[in-house]
Amino acid sequence: MLEDAQGLEVTTDSKAAIAAINSFIDQALSYGKEAEAVIHQGIAADPNCAIIRAYAAAYYLSQENAQAWKQAKPHLQVAQQQLTKITDREQLYVQAIAAWAEAKIERAIAIHEALTEKYPRDLISVQQGQYHYFYLGDQQRLLAIAQKVLPANRDNHYLYGMVAFGLEQCHRLPEAEAMGRIATSMNRHDPWAHHAVAHVMETQGRIDEGIAWMESLADTWENCNSMLYTHNWWHIALYYLEQGNAAKVLALYDSHVWGRAQKSSPKDQVGAIALLLRLELQGFDVEQRWQQLSAYLLPRLHEHALPFQDLHYIYALARAERHDWLKQMWESLQQHTLKINPFLRRQWSEIAIPCARGMIAHAKGNYSEAVNQLQPVLPKLSQIGGSHAQRELFEQVYRDALSRTQKPASNLLSA
Repeated sequence: MLEDAQGLEVTTDSKAAIAAINSFIDQALSYGKEAEAVIHQGIAADPNCAIIRAYAAAYYLSQENAQAWKQAKPHLQVAQQQLTKITDREQLYVQAIAAWAEAKIERAIAIHEALTEKYPRDLISVQQGQYHYFYLGDQQRLLAIAQKVLPANRDNHYLYGMVAFGLEQCHRLPEAEAMGRIATSMNRHDPWAHHAVAHVMETQGRIDEGIAWMESLADTWENCNSMLYTHNWWHIALYYLEQGNAAKVLALYDSHVWGRAQKSSPKDQVGAIALLLRLELQGFDVEQRWQQLSAYLLPRLHEHALPFQDLHYIYALARAERHDWLKQMWESLQQHTLKINPFLRRQWSEIAIPCARGMIAHAKGNYSEAVNQLQPVLPKLSQIGGSHAQRELFEQVYRDALSRTQKPASNLLSA
């Protein structure tokens, strides 16, 4: 039995496995690009180490695509075979990842909460709890799960960044900025803390400050995975869009957003779609880029990892006039809604389905239908996850459709 860098016991006698675990913890909390590589180093050092296998499964589940989900299963099976031989913390963690793999998100969350009570130094568990709360639109608990372990982690800048994002999502902007700046002062290489402060500045309309803040730290993102690298540059692009500098935004799209994306990554695809749509709503021609991006969406048609993401894919397919793929995805989305477990079903049936109808209608130029479908669901959209900045896109689509039907905008959230 050895301890990891968090001071938590791990059922292994391999120091090489512990070194890999420590590297993985740092990679995961910093959104590093070597996470997959280091976890496989750990597996090579101790193939039967349950926590390493569970980390591998969690890594693949977080990729939100069918191929990665298949990769998660054998690692999870090995971890579950070790359940009677490992510590209480490791058992709980393996069970949380197993629940995630089965889409039993309410059970996964309950276990992560139990882990934070018993083992507040386990920041990987906290991070994954925040992930689930984010895509349930539960901002208060997203903040609370990180805040409650702060007394046990005063020395850890990563947790300050996690708390900062939770504060921002709960509209506690001055506190969020202060926490994000503390994290960055503790370690300049904390991209999630940078991201939290970027949200604050964007919300407060501090556009020039936001550009200066993010661009002054952008050199540290070279070690990030493509998701956070492209997402942080996406935030910079939004600032320039606020300035009306479309040429700069298009240049950033081509060089740092889609240009640096892992083209098969759902999160990278969503960010690129959201930026193209924002540009188009401001009157800029991006038709060729719709064609280029949508070519990578075929694997997404039947996955339905998250309703927030499906709404982006289905718009891009409609806008690129990929009629066959659009038809397949729309039919598959409706079938998925009937099969998903009851805890998640409301997200899909009451919010995602009508919102998808509205997004398709807008993409096809049927603006009255877009208004009719989007208006009732706008007040509920927080329940399908995404940040405030990301969900603002749907309101922009609604406003655009409304303006094209020459209706007053005063009733935006009256439904």
